[in-house]
Amino acid sequence: MDLEKIVTKNIEERINRLRGKQKDNGSWEYCFEGSLLTDSFMVLLLNDLEHQDKTLSEGIVDRIINLQHPNGAWKLYEDEKDGNLTATVQAYIALLISKKYTKEHSSMKKAEKFIIENGGIKKTHFMLKMILAIHGLINYPKLFYFPMSYFLLPNKMPLSLFDLSNYARVHLVPMILCINKRFKIKLDADLNIDNLLETKDVEWFYEERGSFYQFLIEEGKKLASYPLYFHQKGYEKAERFILDRIETNGTFYSYASSTFYMIYALMALGYEASSSVIQNALNGLISYATKTEAGIHIQNSPSAVWDTALLSYAIQEAGYATSDPVVSKSINYLTYKQQDKIGDWAINSKNVSPGGWGFSEVNSIIPDNDDTGAVLRALTRCAIEPNRYESWMKGVQFLLGLQNNDGGWGAFEKNVNNKWLTYLPIENAKDAIIDPSTADLTGRALEFIGNYTSITNDDPIVKKSVEWLLKNQESNGSWYGRWGICYIYGTWAAITGLRSVGIPKSHDSVKKAEKWLISLQNEDGGWGESGLSPVKGSYVKLNFSTPSQTAWAVDTLLMIRNKHDEVIKKGINYLVSQSQLSNKELTYPTGLGLPGQFYIHYHSYNEIYPLLALAHFKNK
Repeated sequence: MDLEKIVTKNIEERINRLRGKQKDNGSWEYCFEGSLLTDSFMVLLLNDLEHQDKTLSEGIVDRIINLQHPNGAWKLYEDEKDGNLTATVQAYIALLISKKYTKEHSSMKKAEKFIIENGGIKKTHFMLKMILAIHGLINYPKLFYFPMSYFLLPNKMPLSLFDLSNYARVHLVPMILCINKRFKIKLDADLNIDNLLETKDVEWFYEERGSFYQFLIEEGKKLASYPLYFHQKGYEKAERFILDRIETNGTFYSYASSTFYMIYALMALGYEASSSVIQNALNGLISYATKTEAGIHIQNSPSAVWDTALLSYAIQEAGYATSDPVVSKSINYLTYKQQDKIGDWAINSKNVSPGGWGFSEVNSIIPDNDDTGAVLRALTRCAIEPNRYESWMKGVQFLLGLQNNDGGWGAFEKNVNNKWLTYLPIENAKDAIIDPSTADLTGRALEFIGNYTSITNDDPIVKKSVEWLLKNQESNGSWYGRWGICYIYGTWAAITGLRSVGIPKSHDSVKKAEKWLISLQNEDGGWGESGLSPVKGSYVKLNFSTPSQTAWAVDTLLMIRNKHDEVIKKGINYLVSQSQLSNKELTYPTGLGLPGQFYIHYHSYNEIYPLLALAHFKNK
């Protein structure tokens, strides 16, 4: 059978499989499998709130212990050298608190050895140190008090709360409340980690602190000198900030990670564990539980809207009409999930009306540019219908309205790009403290504009976006992708975007990217990139291929080369042989939350991106 027929047959098999997995409401629900953080914190929270659910707690503990490596460590991705210190401490704490494992258990002794040999608690991430301090296992930073008068600053004032990314805000605000109140949960006396500590006083912040940090200290002292009344009002403002951003399922901003900190912050402010707001939050977290091969996992934010939008679009690209039930049901679902509320995004985009889409089923106030673009692609073919056109146009206007002044797009909000804030002396500040333009977001937005709107290539919207991408190409020809792994992902988004607005395949930037990408192909025809790439800040080859990264590479090359090119055919052969791939190829995390800390194995990606690449191969 020739390759064309094999591809057609493979596409049909994939879509038949998707028909069977689609829910009655038109959505698809695939596991959003993240790092150990959520599982570890959930075990602690269930203990803290005295919530009795043996099946849930034991299922989570089973997953944690099943993921331990022979050397006693836990990893965030298969090829992570030796293991991850923070993840290993997260696992150790959860197993200890569960009381299913004592310090003397062989698995715990091996973990203890790894932790001590790799720098101990003092070398772990500050998000974990916060949880340890909340439980009295280490001390809060000495002499540290955050001036609560800060929360009274106008939103538009430089370095205000809304100069931070939305995901930084919703984690840091509850942390600040816990630190200021020196809030502690009392554990049983034998539940301690003294064996892992030289002292309970550990360093929380980077020792290297530049002039900007000293500037912040001086400004903080001024705010701290305000009368007590302003600090009291600051606490009220911080509390209101949290309460106003609780989703309908009780979670804080729809994320499990921020919800854990929210619960402890509210308890620090005097809320009882039995209060409705805390119990609702707990139930929201429980609703994120899902079964995996290793055990029960608490998803950080289930990805129903994202998965449904991408799958609907891929199916349509494969030639299935909007009248086909598998497509029409998904379109009805996506149209229903369009947001109509004013959220934090409006602070920097006052002239923009609601109309975007969020990531998860429960997300109603946090639209983002990637989800909005993904849904718009899925809706475009039916936008001719009057009731769909209005929805589609609102989404287009929302996406265009959030373009940054530099020409690119960030993830959630406009112009949240004060680079001074990345010098804060905490881990991942450069990755998460602001929300600047990125190649993956910019490329995807540009691809949508070029292929699905009537905006011309000489429009300032397009020209500024193209300029941003060309200026931010790496010297080797790649682009860095913020929300996927990583340079292959960013290059796919950038090239598909540039080609869609008429940048010729002969352009120097396109040729450099082509040469770089071809040089990375593995013997099996696929591509693979390591989770170490975003940590090092440069491409690191994975010693095996993955379906999603291969699909990104193939889809990129289809925009540049003839479909019968040998490089492309080898990549296609890898994708149609997916059923024969090893488990490590199928489960390697190719989604990114925080470099070195939070990686995502989207169970949907093995369906979405190979289908999309195969469809584009068939159509070309």
